[in-house]
Amino acid sequence: MSAKEKLKQELLNARISANLRQQDVARLLDCSTQFISNWERGRAIPPISAVRTVAQIYHISDDFLFELILEATIELLSENLLKQFNES
Repeated sequence: MSAKEKLKQELLNARISANLRQQDVARLLDCSTQFISNWERGRAIPPISAVRTVAQIYHISDDFLFELILEATIELLSENLLKQFNES
């Protein structure tokens, strides 16, 4: 499983385990539900600045969430660099 897949699955599972809807999380984070949906679909990665708050809302370790976000970010950057390299 890729790091992005693992991150999106963990975020979805953590939200469900916390018995929250996307709307609830969006309200707590003062953002749109689309923002939360994009995380859970793997279309976006939560910002590092939100790690502590998201971890508290989802009742997960902020170190665990930070590590997932970092791995997914590195994976995404690697994919983008490879794509740019292959296009040139």
